[in-house]
Amino acid sequence: MSIGILGTGSYVPEWVVTNSEIASRVPGATDEWIERKTAIRSRRFAAAGEATSDLAARAGARALEHAGLSVDRVDYLIVSTSTGDFPQPPTACVVQDLLGAFGAACFDVNAVCAGFVHAIVLARSLVATRPGAHVLVIGADLYSRILDFDDRRTAVLFGDGAGAAVVGAVPPSRGMIDFDLASRGDAHGVIRVEAGGSRQPASQATLSGGGHFFRMNGREVTDIVLHEVPPFVDKLLARAGVAADEVRHVVPHQANGVLLERLVERCGLTGATTHRTVEKYGNVGSAAIPVTLDEANRAGLLADGELVLLLGFGGGMSMGASLLRWAAPSGK
Repeated sequence: MSIGILGTGSYVPEWVVTNSEIASRVPGATDEWIERKTAIRSRRFAAAGEATSDLAARAGARALEHAGLSVDRVDYLIVSTSTGDFPQPPTACVVQDLLGAFGAACFDVNAVCAGFVHAIVLARSLVATRPGAHVLVIGADLYSRILDFDDRRTAVLFGDGAGAAVVGAVPPSRGMIDFDLASRGDAHGVIRVEAGGSRQPASQATLSGGGHFFRMNGREVTDIVLHEVPPFVDKLLARAGVAADEVRHVVPHQANGVLLERLVERCGLTGATTHRTVEKYGNVGSAAIPVTLDEANRAGLLADGELVLLLGFGGGMSMGASLLRWAAPSGK
């Protein structure tokens, strides 16, 4: 059975935050500096009443509509997020309630910015063991609530958003060809939120010390990504029997526009179209790949039968890649 993506959807909040607005809040940052270092020009922030589940539910509903699938036909609902509504219950259960997908089993995945690819791989396995099943996979993050606006290394990068895909059976010779997942647990401290868990429970001390803010050692992240991701991609393509110049589309995690250019070159994928939304949405965590995929899909940029590489990397450090032969949605 061939398994692939039946439809996509996305949602970004209405509030557009420009570089000038961010620079007014972040010491040492300017509009020019942000764009030169990151290629980001704007990002979206959630409204005061919006939570991660709200963004996720909107993206999920759009993906189901695009796939022509009613909500009662969702068998599994996976939400990839590192900024869930609560420590518990799973944000996926809140999304289930919002969508009315009460026939679905629900759970969250947290592999930070690589999480959507991890979730897609899990979805593939679920459909493979239960033919006819449909999995709604949503990547959603709301980073604006955990940014330290005194830290220009991180505050200028992130935004909020959600993207989704419906996974199920697709026509023969289409769908997911192969995948790979990897982790570098020895680098777990490079991207982190230090407080709020069992090691440093929330307290007045962790609040006053800024322990609940997002932290990242940007230079170390860049070094690890540029060193680890190219051979990771090479291994996947070699195992799939695909040459780099056969890949027509790359949908990478939208970490930083400058980093993306260097990474695609090192991976030998300059002949493919690299789809980007980082300029207008910034880094939206686990939502980055599905939001970008949805925009490319709805713009008609992905032709039936073309090879598409989804490439995620982020906290953990975690990596995930999935190679698909695109199945154009029928009638779309």
